[in-house]
Amino acid sequence: MNHERHTADTVSLNNERPMHDNATFHLESLRPAKPSWRIAYITETYPPDINGVAMTVAKTVEILRARGHELQLIRPRNATDPAGRGLDPLQEFLVRGAPIPLYKQLKLGLPAKRALIQLWSRRRPDLVHIATEGPLGWSALQAARKLKLPVCTDFRTNFHAYSQYYGMGWLKGAIFSYMKKFHNMAQCTMVPTQETFEQLQSMGFERLQVVARGVDTELYSPARRNNAMRTQWGATTDTLVLLSVGRLAAEKNLDLVVESYRQIRRVVSDCKLVFVGDGPYSATLQAQCPDAVFAGFRTGHDLAEHYASADVFLFPSLTETFGNVTLEAMASGLPVVAFEHAAAKELITNLQHGLLASAGQSREFTAQAMVMAANEPMRVLMQSHVRSRAMEMGWAAIMEKLEAVYLSLMHASETEQNTRPRHDMANAA
Repeated sequence: MNHERHTADTVSLNNERPMHDNATFHLESLRPAKPSWRIAYITETYPPDINGVAMTVAKTVEILRARGHELQLIRPRNATDPAGRGLDPLQEFLVRGAPIPLYKQLKLGLPAKRALIQLWSRRRPDLVHIATEGPLGWSALQAARKLKLPVCTDFRTNFHAYSQYYGMGWLKGAIFSYMKKFHNMAQCTMVPTQETFEQLQSMGFERLQVVARGVDTELYSPARRNNAMRTQWGATTDTLVLLSVGRLAAEKNLDLVVESYRQIRRVVSDCKLVFVGDGPYSATLQAQCPDAVFAGFRTGHDLAEHYASADVFLFPSLTETFGNVTLEAMASGLPVVAFEHAAAKELITNLQHGLLASAGQSREFTAQAMVMAANEPMRVLMQSHVRSRAMEMGWAAIMEKLEAVYLSLMHASETEQNTRPRHDMANAA
């Protein structure tokens, strides 16, 4: 493990003899600062990819570096990377990639075990964090185990659940078996909710830790409401705007958003539906609901304005492990209608931050959406509550939890190395 950094105040000891003519010994307080660690972080998706994993990973990398850690990002090269990108492998190590069968605009990193062993043998990381379970993640796991490095993984995506939406349901069992084997080879697997913890634990996943996702409460804020944007949508200040944000894909259950909108129009005629995102289900949704606004992919301040300019957030997905968009909507002051599942189950108190339906009960979801639409005083009351709840999920608290997991793993690894019999260590070498 890297030594702790130290800071020294520039006050000399009057009784100390100069070390040489131009140097004075400084010592008022050599106090330990926050420890910094060398972290190898592996991901198969990263901006400019637009998805919840890519955005969360990028924010995590940014904040870990800002907190003083030496972070080595390992990811597939993409077409937008400028020439010379990744020339410093201690900062960023780029590998070849191939399109993901179910998500052809994204890439899987190709295996790189030999290269990673060479890289980490020259400059050994304190810890390896693997965010995705593709070929690159698998080879990083193998390399870390070979070098006896502490390694943790993230369970971020229900790939085994997605398979049924792409005509590959027969692969569900094989995908699940691979996921369990992958994660159980690590010292720790981080999951975003207690619900996911309990589900995976019951299925034989081991050494699980709950580490929630954070939200940028400065970026996502009710203050970004933009009436000019609402005008572009064909909405006045009195129009009820329903919002859905995320990948337009079959596994997101977006037909239920359209059905809820149709039912709401029966009780609130001045109503608009806005979809933010794109994906393979876009044409189907446009055919089902031609009067909806399809805003496409949005990022940064533009995305934040789309959130804040709506009035109600509809989130019917049942395949998420978390659902970052739920937290972003709450930070933007939007009451949420969702299933009692994933982030919504843990973050939303019914009637205080939004309205929840029992998981999988589509009619109940639509009924809750209609109640929300018809009750403006309730929505207004919820707006301040959802913002306050999201403020509790700022990134600082989440990163402290992540660092605590890292520290625990490194201490456990040190203890194991120090207590191993010498003949075992010699065999491992």
